[in-house]
Amino acid sequence: MEAYKQEFIEFMVDCQALKFGDFTLKSGRKSPFFMNAGAYVTGSQLMKLGEYYAKAIHDRYGDDFDVLFGPAYKGIPISVVTAVAYSRLYGREIRYCSDRKEEKDHGADKGAFLGSKLKDGDRVVMIEDVTTSGKSMEETVPKVKGAAEVTIIGLMVSLNRMEVGLGGEKSALDEIREKYGFEANAIVTMDDVVEHLYNKEYKGQVLIDDERKKAIDAYYEAYGVK
Repeated sequence: MEAYKQEFIEFMVDCQALKFGDFTLKSGRKSPFFMNAGAYVTGSQLMKLGEYYAKAIHDRYGDDFDVLFGPAYKGIPISVVTAVAYSRLYGREIRYCSDRKEEKDHGADKGAFLGSKLKDGDRVVMIEDVTTSGKSMEETVPKVKGAAEVTIIGLMVSLNRMEVGLGGEKSALDEIREKYGFEANAIVTMDDVVEHLYNKEYKGQVLIDDERKKAIDAYYEAYGVK
């Protein structure tokens, strides 16, 4: 596992974006872990978050794209800080764009989008916090493709929860690949998280001990990709 991925796992824990315990998800599933990108709230945390996204995107997609699109709401700050980090790390001026939940009907920036306008010929990388079922793409992809003649070359999320998507058989990221025809990747997967933290002490505690590992295994037995 690359060093930046190990660092990112510890970063998620430090920021309390990744927690272990007993949680009820929006889907109603009972989960032994929870991911919340809204936990990144300080300047230094957001700066680091952008750097991790930029490194993962550069590894997966290189430099041949023009726009980072972050769906409202959590995707908005992520796309901004990643564009900043990409400029600093790789010297590339990548534009950012996000959608509005409600279209603005006045002012010079009226319309359905924030940031840069999408233009014909743009190559777009979608960027989100986490994708559990892939449902958000059903709303976002038509918006992006309806705005201009663009090519979506990929999606990057922070954590691949490795659960079945809406179809109930394949992972959400695999379903996105098949349905929309572009790559879908994550900075890290839950397999990476377990590999890095299982029975290892981190800052005075073992976050995934044998009991927590059993709970994670049971969760994936019920909801994981077979």
